[in-house]
Amino acid sequence: MPTRVVIGEDDVLLREGIGRILESAGFELLAQTGNADDFLRRARAHRPDVAVVDVQMPPTNQDDGLRAALELRQALPETGVLVLSGHFEESYAVDLIGDHAEGVGYLLKERVGDVSVFVDAVQRVADGGTALDPEIVARMLGRRRVTGPLDELSPRELDVLREMAEGKSNRGIAEALVITDAAVEKHVTNIFRKLGIEAAATEHRRVLAVLRYVRSARA
Repeated sequence: MPTRVVIGEDDVLLREGIGRILESAGFELLAQTGNADDFLRRARAHRPDVAVVDVQMPPTNQDDGLRAALELRQALPETGVLVLSGHFEESYAVDLIGDHAEGVGYLLKERVGDVSVFVDAVQRVADGGTALDPEIVARMLGRRRVTGPLDELSPRELDVLREMAEGKSNRGIAEALVITDAAVEKHVTNIFRKLGIEAAATEHRRVLAVLRYVRSARA
């Protein structure tokens, strides 16, 4: 069965572009709209595997899309939600993830242009995983005290931490950094030990653990 998706984006060209990209990748497009209220109604009616929605949308052109995404996550926890934003806003990511990193994503709109990365993120969220924009992760990790546990991490461990925070599996991290699975496991173990985070078996729990530390340690 194809992965079913609903799209909420007020920019007509971007909305049509996202729809074509996902349909070409084998997704089933159930509905698309440029209004946050209409997006929420359609998503509730269709109950898609994943919903892609812009942060700023009518009717008020403020954070209507984000609020619709939060309401959708509460109403249909089995539906993945991927939020798109024109600029980085840490509070959006924190509010969206909350205490449940399963089936959630937050990407900058520019990432849509990297088709393979965008499609992978949508599918990952639909499958219950996490997809955070690399730029967002880098900025969140960069906002920390001058000294602290993050400073104890080696350059390679910091690379692995960034990949972990994006929601990648050990295999995904290994492929991104061109290292072995065994090396990734070793780095992950060292990261958890140095940061005082309890090791977790699943990717979404690892994301929560990492982001919880990042939020507490940022400047």
